[in-house]
Amino acid sequence: MLLQRLKEFAERAADQLPAEYYRPRTIHWVLRIAEDGSSAELEGGGPLPPKQRDQALVEQVPYVQRSGTKVPPYLLVDSADFVLGVPKVAAAGAPAEKAAAEAGRRHDAWRDLALAWAEENADDPAAVALRRYLVDPSVRWPVNERVSAKDVVALRVGMRWLHPLPSVRKFWAEVVRQRKGGSEERSGLCLVCGTHAQLLATIPEPVKKGSVPTVGGSNEGQLVSINAASQGRRGITQLGNTPICHTCGGRSMASLNHLLASERHSRRFREDGVLLWWTREGANDDALDALLHDKPDEADIARLVDSINDAPRPTAAAGIDADAFYGLTLGLNNARIVVRDWIDVPVDRVLRAWGRWFDHSGAFDGWNRVTRWTPIWLMALSCGRWDGERYAKGSAPHGLEHDLLRSALHENPLPAHVLPLLLQRIQADQRIDTPRVALLRLILNRPFSQTGNAVNPATEKLNEDSTDAAYTAGRMFYVLEEVQRSALENLNTSLRDKHFRTAMVAPLTTMTQLVANANAHFKRLERDNPKAGRALLDRLTQLQSRLDTTLPQHLAPDGQARFVLGYYHQRQSALEAMAAARNNGEGDGGSTEGT
Repeated sequence: MLLQRLKEFAERAADQLPAEYYRPRTIHWVLRIAEDGSSAELEGGGPLPPKQRDQALVEQVPYVQRSGTKVPPYLLVDSADFVLGVPKVAAAGAPAEKAAAEAGRRHDAWRDLALAWAEENADDPAAVALRRYLVDPSVRWPVNERVSAKDVVALRVGMRWLHPLPSVRKFWAEVVRQRKGGSEERSGLCLVCGTHAQLLATIPEPVKKGSVPTVGGSNEGQLVSINAASQGRRGITQLGNTPICHTCGGRSMASLNHLLASERHSRRFREDGVLLWWTREGANDDALDALLHDKPDEADIARLVDSINDAPRPTAAAGIDADAFYGLTLGLNNARIVVRDWIDVPVDRVLRAWGRWFDHSGAFDGWNRVTRWTPIWLMALSCGRWDGERYAKGSAPHGLEHDLLRSALHENPLPAHVLPLLLQRIQADQRIDTPRVALLRLILNRPFSQTGNAVNPATEKLNEDSTDAAYTAGRMFYVLEEVQRSALENLNTSLRDKHFRTAMVAPLTTMTQLVANANAHFKRLERDNPKAGRALLDRLTQLQSRLDTTLPQHLAPDGQARFVLGYYHQRQSALEAMAAARNNGEGDGGSTEGT
């Protein structure tokens, strides 16, 4: 199924993909052959320093994975040991005899392959020039001591590149088919296209090095790699149990590498792994691109959230989008690609999933009176340690970003370990901010129990009608904090600093003591600021009256989450009132602790 979808993408994006068995490579040197083949010049300067990599010459050139003790050549464009016979330099600084002999073997193999193309296209002036250059003993080869064995060399005849010629592409494809077809020609039914065709013995092209982020060293990766009899079914190695024709194998891997190189269609995780996505038709790519990357536009999210809450009209079925969404999450284990997740669903289902994700995670910003939506990467970071200025790098759980994204796309509950971890970080850091509240809302709105969110929905902003004891306790804690802050100036230690951890776990004991201690603050307010004192006392009394029973003796993790949410919502409600008063000229807005 995966290879079928990749091949379909290759057909849709044929103008964007390289030729069959071609790949972008940086060209370090150009061997410019005279138009009559009588001489040549070596132009270039070798690899550029890192700061100048954007100025490098990159061309789509023949490429296929090669390995073994007798590495075969590429057609025309290859490393200098093949094209020019430059040997690798030994550790002592001089070419070893073995290295020199191998460079000679590689150059001879490259020359034979280039001559084979030239002789097959004897009517092409470029091929004639190349043949003369390669076989005429009177032609002198250019020498440049700056060329190293691994530098990539491309060929021109006059001003004409050789590698893009149609005859070169056709010849190279046939060479690869012979190499990748194995020692014995195999034909049969291709599982991808369903036609009878010549079959591959191995996947012709690996995933490009560095395309899949990984912890530690990066390498090229194979999508299908069965090298030992113990790994394959009935002891059969490579593609013996997976019949794939040359066209499907080549086009599928070209699509995969193209998507990996596309900033539009790939989303790299900050630790390791990458999400690739595409659609069958392509018409929805802009909308999905805006949602799947790190900084989605808030206006786009608002429209999406509104759309899932609108009741469909009776005629809506006639306008259903038949486009399909494909999502592929990859990791890398040594030199093997790991498929972590595969999604094949209608586009409208993905859009609804994203709409519900943001609807379940939006957090109200009272001061600015807008809803804030947190990107997934920041939610994952919020489970790490806060160092006073930012979330400490590397302190969040490994793989959490991928887990959150998978939950978003599949509309699944979040992993069970996220809530205890997040609560632990809130208690340790004493920080309740928008990313953490967004994650708490998601956890509460996506419980493992199908009826959990219907009983206690975690709303975007303050729920004045809620009688949930844990949520109300969180609101009460914020009011008590406001009482202390209004009564006392220049606080060194706030109520939250001393008691928030215990209040969110054991609210009955802690809150009873805090309410009793607040009497002294109310007396001071009655003397110094009676209007504020009466308003805070009324608010606290109203909240106490909402409790159907006494405060819980102990709160489970989901109750602790609702306590934190109640605290945050009450704080944002206070900020909203302050902002309104400031806009109406009733005060300077005051200040509260940051969000």
